[in-house]
Amino acid sequence: MSAGHELLQALGHEEVLLWHDREAGLRAIVAIHDTTLGPAAGGTRMRTYPSFDHALVDALRLSRAMTAKAALSEMPCGGGKAVILGDPARDKTDALLAAYGRRLHTLEGRFHSGCDLGLTSRDISFLAQYASNISDAAGGAALDTAGLAAAGVFAGIEAAATRMGRPLQGLRVAVQGVGAVGAQLARQLAEAGARLLLADVDRARVEDLARELHAETADPARVYDAEVDVFSPNAAGGTLTRETVPRLRARAVVGAANEQLEGPSDGDALHARGILVAPDYVANAGGLLSLLFETGQCDEAGVRARVRAIGPRLLALWERAEAEGLPPHRLADRMVEERLDAARSRR
Repeated sequence: MSAGHELLQALGHEEVLLWHDREAGLRAIVAIHDTTLGPAAGGTRMRTYPSFDHALVDALRLSRAMTAKAALSEMPCGGGKAVILGDPARDKTDALLAAYGRRLHTLEGRFHSGCDLGLTSRDISFLAQYASNISDAAGGAALDTAGLAAAGVFAGIEAAATRMGRPLQGLRVAVQGVGAVGAQLARQLAEAGARLLLADVDRARVEDLARELHAETADPARVYDAEVDVFSPNAAGGTLTRETVPRLRARAVVGAANEQLEGPSDGDALHARGILVAPDYVANAGGLLSLLFETGQCDEAGVRARVRAIGPRLLALWERAEAEGLPPHRLADRMVEERLDAARSRR
C-alpha cells in the first residue's frame, strides 16, 4: 500500500477528489479533511512532485493541518487543500486554470480556496472569474495574506523571546526561506532590532534582501548549524527531520512553513533537547485569518487583532504544556481533537 493510501486511512478525510482534464493539461487533488466547524478552507498550490503519491501525501497532510489551524484559531471553517500537479513556470496556462476554476466552482459552499505556492494574486483573480469560492488578500493591499502570515509568526517569535526572558532587540533569528512570507517576516524582525541570518535556495533573492536589511546569509544546507536564538522555517515543509533536528543550535523554533516536522517524533526530539517549539498550525494561522476579511466576516482592525493574539495563544500553550509535561505539538494536537469532539457533540 502506498504512503498516500496509508495516510488517507489514518487521517480520516471526508472526501478526496482527483481531477483530470487531458485537453487542458489539468491534474489536481482536492482533499477535504473535516467540516465539523464549517466549510473547508485551504489554499491551492501548484508544484512539481516526484510522483503522484507525493502529491497526494502533501494534500492530505496540509488539509489536516488546516483543520487544526482553524480549530485553534476559533475559525468557523474546517480544513482542506488543493494541489495542481505541474511546473507553474512551464505548465500553467489560462486553459489549465480555467478548467480548475470550473471544477472548483462545483465545491462552492463546501470548500473555499486561496493562494498558495506556485500561484499568484493574478492567478487567483483569473480563477475568481470561474469560481466564487476562491479569494486572496493581494500583495500591497491593506491586508496582505502573506503579510498577515508573517505578522502572526512575528507575534510567535515575540512570544518565544518573552518565554526565554529576552527582548527582540538583539535576538538572533535564522530565517529559512525568504519568499513572500519569509521576506516580510525578516523585514518586521529587522525593524524590531533582531539580528538576522537569512537562507534561501534562490541566491539572488536572499542576497538582495540581506543587503536591504544589513543581514548575514547562510548556505541553505548549513543554516541548521547556526548558533541562534530562534530558528524560523518559512520555506518547504518537512525540514525538521531525524538528520536536521540534532544539528539545531537554536533555543526555539517558530516559523510559517506548513508541516515543518517530518513526523511527530521529530517534535518529541526537539522537546527532549529543551528547544521551545511553536506548532506550525498555531504560529502560521495569520494567512487563514485573512479569510475573515476577504469574506466580509471581520473588518481590518478585527483581523489584525486576531493575528496579534497568536502570541498570547502560544504563551498559554507553552505554559499548559509545561504544566502537563507534554511536548507542545502533542498538546496542540490533543486540543484540536477536544474542540472537534465538543463541536460534534453539539450537532
